[in-house]
Amino acid sequence: MGTPAPPNTFAGLSLILDRMAERRDDAAWVAVQAAAPGARFLLLDAEGRAFLERGRDALRWLDAGERRQLCADVPVWLLGIVDGHPHFLLALEDDAPTSALESTLSARRAGLRDAGLLLPADEAGLFAYAKGLAHWQRETRHCAHCGAPLVIVSAGHRMHCTNAACGRMHFPRTDAAIIVIVEHDGACLLGRQAAWPPGRYSTLAGFLEPGEALEDAVRREVMEESGVLVGEVRYHSSQPWPMPASLMVGFTAVARDPTIRLRDRELEDARWFTPRQIADGIADGSFLPSTPLSVSYRLLQHWLRERAGMELDALLAARAEHA
Repeated sequence: MGTPAPPNTFAGLSLILDRMAERRDDAAWVAVQAAAPGARFLLLDAEGRAFLERGRDALRWLDAGERRQLCADVPVWLLGIVDGHPHFLLALEDDAPTSALESTLSARRAGLRDAGLLLPADEAGLFAYAKGLAHWQRETRHCAHCGAPLVIVSAGHRMHCTNAACGRMHFPRTDAAIIVIVEHDGACLLGRQAAWPPGRYSTLAGFLEPGEALEDAVRREVMEESGVLVGEVRYHSSQPWPMPASLMVGFTAVARDPTIRLRDRELEDARWFTPRQIADGIADGSFLPSTPLSVSYRLLQHWLRERAGMELDALLAARAEHA
């Protein structure tokens, strides 16, 4: 059966994390967990950057004592339980003394894109989870129905309208997007945007529209961006993408009409690539795939393995060795 593919970056948290959703409204229980000796606190600055250890690629978690000493006034929001230890988010405001905290903690700050491939998989997933929650909290300050201020409840995972006549609850929002590798006659469809580095091509992607199934979003987005008509669509995998608040849902698909007609100019170029063209392009430096941070990389990796027995990691490693 071969070696199973690793989870997409930021995915797989359910293997280590119990989110304890059933205890979020128990303020007394949450307070006890936050004061526990084994509690750990993930610190994010106002821009969503995490504090990392200065000497190695790992999150700089605060323990309960450090949290009381350095961030006693910062609200704690429950992430869940990992290996018996309660994990929390501390989201700093704009006026927080972040430079002083860096020095005190012997830490450095990094964004999710930069840290995602450096951190261990479990810490990358926790960072992504915390960043998505913190972004929603920062951006959701007033009731969408009546405009009244909101107050954060449920250990950080809900907001309650303060207008007694309204009282609506608000929940974290995730925007679904599709990303797809389309194939036809032994080749796959990849496109590039003008702002990307030279030679970079990626699978096509776009956001879901109201009243649209995911499979229909695949067909519409591919048609809108490339003019290619898609028939069969199959689910591959998904990836949380809190930059700022998306879920990437990955698919494979088969083209019914492979004719490329660039329509909305979102793409600078779109082409059909055979496995050999991709391998040769990587070898001579004319082809650059998406980084392993994205599910796009996993889709291309899967396609090359299934269609040609090629390993994308090995192709890139060979290029790096001879560069």
